[in-house]
Amino acid sequence: MSTTRRRALVTGEGRGIGAAVAGALAADGHVVAVHCRGDVAAAKAVVAGLPGDGHVVVSGDVADPVAVREFTTAAVDALGGIDVLVNNAGVYTETPLTTTDHERWQEDWRHVVGVNLLGTANVTWCVVDHLLHRPKGPEGGRIITVGSRGAYRGEPDAPAYGASKAGAHALTQSLAVSLAPHGIGVAAVAPGFVATDLVGPLLAGPRGDAIRAQSPFGRVGEPDDVASAVAWLASPGALWASGTVIDLNGASHLR
Repeated sequence: MSTTRRRALVTGEGRGIGAAVAGALAADGHVVAVHCRGDVAAAKAVVAGLPGDGHVVVSGDVADPVAVREFTTAAVDALGGIDVLVNNAGVYTETPLTTTDHERWQEDWRHVVGVNLLGTANVTWCVVDHLLHRPKGPEGGRIITVGSRGAYRGEPDAPAYGASKAGAHALTQSLAVSLAPHGIGVAAVAPGFVATDLVGPLLAGPRGDAIRAQSPFGRVGEPDDVASAVAWLASPGALWASGTVIDLNGASHLR
């Protein structure tokens, strides 16, 4: 990748892991497009706190292919191109098979797979299409996806989530092979529990101590734990990590 200032698109709601990733990339010299689905104010607050200048907000539903084309195009136009994509947008819902009716089961699978897997695939297609056809600029690029420990450890109460993240890992490794001849590195990270707003009530509840005890460190991950790994994967020296899925679970699940 070029040593000039790189340009990154980070999907997600502009908070938690997404905000931390945007901050880490900006600190490393990237100009960043922070994507959100609807909370533009939160995304703007993230952008306002990033080091450097030129950062922007783009918005749209990752599960909507038309919206994906629109916000990726907006990011390309605003930044003058994209060199790094971080697929962070995702949803988590609990619908255990044994206690969920068939209508809810179908609805949950459509929603979760639509965002976590199909949405990731569509954003990736749009960014790779840009990388392959841009008239000038740095060669190559990086695609980094936030997967999950649940793809390996299992998600008994959220099977659609676990399956969607396993699919995202498989997509990562397939594209690592197909895009290498174009100089594009593709990798993923697989966090365990991370202390975000999404899981805050769960960690504060009766299951919190047991969740923290899953790791021998006695805690869950922090967004910065994920962001530092993503920033490394986006760095010029990490191309040879293409195809890898990095476990970020504090030794709570070994494979």
